[in-house]
Amino acid sequence: MNKLYIGNVSAEASEEDFETIFEQWKIPHSGPFLLKTGYAFVDCLDEKAAMKAIDVLSGKVELHGKLLEVEHSVPKRQRNCKLQIRNIPPHMQWEVLDGMLAQYGSVENCEQVNTDTETAVVNVRYAAKDQARLAMEKLNGSMMENYALKVSYIPDEMAAAEGPPAGGRRGFGARGPPRAGSPGLGARPKDPIIIPLRIMVPTQFVGAIIGKEGNTIRNITKQTHSKIDIHRKENAGAAEKPITIHSTPEGCSSACTTIMEIMQKEAAETKFTEEIPLKILAHNNFVGRLIGKEGRNLKKIEQDTGTKITISSLQDLTLYNPERTITVTGPIENCARAEEEVMKKIRESYESDMAAMNLQSNLIPGLNLNALGLFPSGAPGMGPSMSSVPPPGAHGGCSSFGGHPESETVHLFIPALAVGAIIGKQGQHIKQLSHFAGASIKIAPAEGADPKLRKVIISGPPEAQFKAQCRLFGKLKEENFFGPKEEVKLEAHIKVPSFAAGRVIGKGGKTVNELQNLTCAEVVVPRDQTPDENDQVIVKISGHFFACQLAQRKIQEILAQVRRQQQPKPSSGTQTPQPRRK
Repeated sequence: MNKLYIGNVSAEASEEDFETIFEQWKIPHSGPFLLKTGYAFVDCLDEKAAMKAIDVLSGKVELHGKLLEVEHSVPKRQRNCKLQIRNIPPHMQWEVLDGMLAQYGSVENCEQVNTDTETAVVNVRYAAKDQARLAMEKLNGSMMENYALKVSYIPDEMAAAEGPPAGGRRGFGARGPPRAGSPGLGARPKDPIIIPLRIMVPTQFVGAIIGKEGNTIRNITKQTHSKIDIHRKENAGAAEKPITIHSTPEGCSSACTTIMEIMQKEAAETKFTEEIPLKILAHNNFVGRLIGKEGRNLKKIEQDTGTKITISSLQDLTLYNPERTITVTGPIENCARAEEEVMKKIRESYESDMAAMNLQSNLIPGLNLNALGLFPSGAPGMGPSMSSVPPPGAHGGCSSFGGHPESETVHLFIPALAVGAIIGKQGQHIKQLSHFAGASIKIAPAEGADPKLRKVIISGPPEAQFKAQCRLFGKLKEENFFGPKEEVKLEAHIKVPSFAAGRVIGKGGKTVNELQNLTCAEVVVPRDQTPDENDQVIVKISGHFFACQLAQRKIQEILAQVRRQQQPKPSSGTQTPQPRRK
């Protein structure tokens, strides 16, 4: 990525002009300037020099009355999925950036580029070409905290490698695999997903952690190869402040240990006598698996590391703060080992959930996973706030499914033995879940032929259904009602008007078969049902979470279509027959 394109070049410009500019700004280049009408090309000595040229010249330096535009030179065949975003505000949180990028598509990789500038630069790879194009159109020139973002394509060697072999002999492919060093292949899509470490520190130690003119925090960042955000402005007047550390697991642990040592030293110097525990923040989604059945996982970490670990109550959670506080006490070296073990478990849970999420999320059209707050997708949920999550009832006229926001009712059948875990101590878990999802969640009394199952009645709009059901599936997995390698599969019932049941089945069972093939769920409309007092019959859906969700959405689409067809058409002289009522 050393080759530059220089645009908006005056017809009077010469190679000597460019030589003078590059010399003046001390930008080394390795070849002559190739001057064309209105634009030019040049090879820089290295990527750092190319980045410097873009930062100091583009939109800032004038030549013969025209402001130069400088960006990476990218051949058309390589303008695919990779973008470079520059001029990012220096204090911008990664959570915010990730959330912003995710609006335009699925981000496969996002890496920070080391530059000498105050603002940040990232290289981003989207899953699809149209997603990258949309992100470029929307973000280039957009303002963020008084900084105008600059977005440009960068060479996507993957695109070049995947493209059709040009001019090759018939029967032969391209000349072997691309070089291993290709930057595009350095995107490492199979690497472990990196999630940040978030800790709480006493407010009185924040100054020592930052150091004079920011020297201490700068040194920690450099030594541990991490990015550290100290959220000083949050919770004004609070006794503690959150710190977010972005790095590899080793980098996070190293930075955390250094911060603990700084606090201990500051405490000794200021004669602060209270013990300073390590406080780790973790999304509630993962805490059940960290604790383990009957607390076994947590007990093992305590025994292995010689620490005492406590976890804050579920009652402390709110819709906008889904994090639990994991407090670790003991000597620094023991706490550091405990942090490694705790975060290892959290990362495993996160990767497992994201693998399931990625498996079929693309099958639910228009679903805005970031807005749901179910996973800290490198962002939502791990951040200090949950502002991206709509509060209950705030779905407005358009849900992120793009469907109708009216309430739906789903009956989900869970193991009877799991009822206590779902309800929680004094009903706290089910209340919290209901509040989080914006749905009504009730456990029906035991009834029916199968005493091993209990019915959970969930009422709410589509997003609320998604959130509530996702948490219920997750809770059953966390509480080990299904084996470690066993997928959670449940049965859900939805009621449909009896006159619409035929549409769900389709001619000769065609629609229901297509539904099953598309969603991987089992969909059954039992024959010979007697409609209930509302003239409705049951559709049974069985499968894992995403299969169930997709089948529910598809059936609701069919019902919406039926309802539209049932509405009288004002333009016609005759009325559409109304559905029969009992």
